[in-house]
Amino acid sequence: MRTVILEEHVSFPDMASRIPSGAPGGGFFANLGPDIKKRITDVDGERLESMDRNGITLQVLSIVGPGAGLLDPEEGISFARDYNDLLAKKIRNYPDRLVAFATLPMTAPEAAADELQRAATEHQFRGALINGLTRGEFLDHPRYAPLLQRAEALELPIYLHPGIPPKTVADAYYSDLPGSTGTLLSLSGWGWHAETALHILRLIVSGTLDRYPRLQLIIGHMGEMLPMMMARCDDKFKVGTVAANSRTISQTLRDQVYVTTSGLFTWPPLQAALATFGVDRVLFSVDYPFSPMEEGRRFLDSLPLAPADVEKIAHGNADRLLKL
Repeated sequence: MRTVILEEHVSFPDMASRIPSGAPGGGFFANLGPDIKKRITDVDGERLESMDRNGITLQVLSIVGPGAGLLDPEEGISFARDYNDLLAKKIRNYPDRLVAFATLPMTAPEAAADELQRAATEHQFRGALINGLTRGEFLDHPRYAPLLQRAEALELPIYLHPGIPPKTVADAYYSDLPGSTGTLLSLSGWGWHAETALHILRLIVSGTLDRYPRLQLIIGHMGEMLPMMMARCDDKFKVGTVAANSRTISQTLRDQVYVTTSGLFTWPPLQAALATFGVDRVLFSVDYPFSPMEEGRRFLDSLPLAPADVEKIAHGNADRLLKL
């Protein structure tokens, strides 16, 4: 069975070194274990071997760690272009195995829209991945309208990936805990997922997704806790009351948001995602190298679903969304 995974990461030290060490995430590589560091910088060695061992047909690669969003506009534009060109060069010889999402200069939204289009035109990138907030701002801020408009017009999805929380948030919510507990809680232990869910909800209640009704977004980790909260959100943000959304929260999610299985390989959260988003909105992903492909593959093979539904999750939905 063809299998596509699309929250799969790379990062290259030479590029990351161009980010000031004092910037949020500037010490990204120093904080990685040796095995993760080796795998995240690899494109065509162990990565492809693991894909072969686990029956993974295609990976969609994306840049993770410190990026152009930490730089001033002019420098960020150059950085994003160089990073996308480097990634395109590394995957050029494997068009049937590796494609990519663009990284964007988010501090320059007009240029980000141009870079999205350039990466798609010159390198056949399949959308973009954005890591969290840009200098404390969510995508519902009016300054990001050019990017959202261009992504909609080009029919290129945006993957909203978690990022490092702003310092004020980290200090208020995640400080005064033992050892590294606060940091872990602010990131993969909880905070990442809450922030990404909030990002999506802001795009809905602000009316932003209504202004771009054909824009498609992707979020990971079984929907970042949104499946279990969908009915409550519908109740609290009824159409025509306090918020600017013209559709219910649940309808907007089912119209414009896809969820991936990245990093969560148990049945209950997938069951919730299927019951709320529907099988046509769920995409298989691993979150490599932070999660092993072996674990993701075992989970996919264990799903108690009809074969047609497994195929949608494994590749059909991704093939349609990303025009693979």
